[in-house]
Amino acid sequence: MQTLSGIPLNYYIYLSTALFCIGVLGVMVRRNAIIMFMCIELMLNAVNLLMVAFSRYLGDSSGQVFVFFIMAVAAAEVAVGLAILIMIYRNAKTSDTEVLNELKL
Repeated sequence: MQTLSGIPLNYYIYLSTALFCIGVLGVMVRRNAIIMFMCIELMLNAVNLLMVAFSRYLGDSSGQVFVFFIMAVAAAEVAVGLAILIMIYRNAKTSDTEVLNELKL
């Protein structure tokens, strides 16, 4: 079994899988738009963790560079998503996705 600085690669895979499943469960169960954004970010970070672990395992830094660009795009996505959410909240006075499902603001 290969280790990355003392921690086996399997542990990184298990942790990433658990984080991704928590994110998916949060998106499916919760109805608050802010919580849904946080769960999507959790899923994205789980994938980033896995990419960094495999990049380190293979001894290639291209995966880590790719993660850096993913994080930059995710930051821009969060900024745009929160701006849209603020405008929806100003018009509808709620961030509940069940109420916003009608698209009649």
